[in-house]
Amino acid sequence: MDGTVLVADDDRTIRTVLTQALTRAGCKVHATSSLTTLMRWVAEGKGDVVISDVMMPDGNGLEMLPKISQDRPGLPVIVISAQNTIMTAIQAAEAEAYDYLPKPFDLPDLMKRTAKALELKAHNPARATEDDRPDELPLVGRTAIMQALYRVVARVMNTDLPVLIWGESGTGKSLIARAIHDFSDRRSLPFVTATSADLQDLEGPARVLARVKGGTLLIDEISDIPEELQARIVRMMDTPGDYTPRFLATSQSDLTEAMEAGRVRKDLYYRLSGATLNVPALRERVDDIPLLADHFLVRGEKTGQAPRVLSEAAAEIFRTYSWPGNVRQLENAVRRLGLTSRAVEITASEVEQVLGSQPELEPIRSAGDTEKLGASVARHLKRYFDLHGNMLPPPGLYQRILREVEIPLIEIALDATGGNQAKCADLLGINRNTLRKKITDLDIEVTRRRKLM
Repeated sequence: MDGTVLVADDDRTIRTVLTQALTRAGCKVHATSSLTTLMRWVAEGKGDVVISDVMMPDGNGLEMLPKISQDRPGLPVIVISAQNTIMTAIQAAEAEAYDYLPKPFDLPDLMKRTAKALELKAHNPARATEDDRPDELPLVGRTAIMQALYRVVARVMNTDLPVLIWGESGTGKSLIARAIHDFSDRRSLPFVTATSADLQDLEGPARVLARVKGGTLLIDEISDIPEELQARIVRMMDTPGDYTPRFLATSQSDLTEAMEAGRVRKDLYYRLSGATLNVPALRERVDDIPLLADHFLVRGEKTGQAPRVLSEAAAEIFRTYSWPGNVRQLENAVRRLGLTSRAVEITASEVEQVLGSQPELEPIRSAGDTEKLGASVARHLKRYFDLHGNMLPPPGLYQRILREVEIPLIEIALDATGGNQAKCADLLGINRNTLRKKITDLDIEVTRRRKLM
């Protein structure tokens, strides 16, 4: 890499790591813990790329993006932030930041993005942000799958493409739809949700279009709408009248499968799937569960509840629970614990009491009992790559995927053999010492018991 990089972060360790890595890559680096210093450097014409944190001791890095654009049009700014919410990603995109990365970030990935920014710095138009934004959205997550979703939302936000949002009940599909509207150019226009009941009679589509007035129209649970009403939606999309709205739709199942099964019209599917967003189930992002629980506990405090925190044991139970109701179920459980817990620290037994009567996980969609493992893995991998849009996932994908498969394989094999490592190693066809090492490296718990065969 060749160029000068300005680094602004109040964390000395991050400044040191980035300075060393960028210097080794051939860059000149100016690092500071002050936003004021960064802005002075920018005004003086220093730097070819900026890497800046959001929350700085003397200001907000996102709020400085319009000023940077004004002083230095085309200067790429890579935003890094520990505020792992969709609002941060969207605000960065709106302010035409060159890129956005959540903390903790992957250093090789950041280096790759910086190199690309140095190459393309002359082709980065800027646009000022506006201040009429909600302070907070309940879409929280620092896992890679959620951050990738945030980036895709930011990219489709100000287009006119129809967007299909699918995911299990309680994952936040309607929140994603509302965020697309509230942060888009249509935010001053109505946001209208239409259900089957709104389209029952012949005048239904006309009434819906009259209400939306060129704003955003969300069609709720499209796969549950009867075929006759689906035909009306197709006609409504083809002849919207004087004001064409932005069309969004939600579904609890993958509409590709619903279309192939004949539950969704092909012409409707092709009109709605301009962009497809898959909102992951909570069990696909377990590392976000403590973050979400803390978020809901803090929200409870703001409404008058006593301060509450999860004990480590309680948090672990939350992490290992199946959450068939996803984020909505988690929120309800946390709200109940916030009201009923006897002390500041919520105990494991209190969590067990609340979750004990909850239903076990029942997947709402199935690829069929005869689907081969390879086909299932391929399906999940394709969704993972699709979530990253036109960007590649972070480096190290091979080992991450192997780990995802290896852990449940060993755990299930150990359970099947009653925790007998010799039998488990023989079942898996690996050396016993190899199995022991994997158990240690992967932090797999082994429980010896008599297996009833």
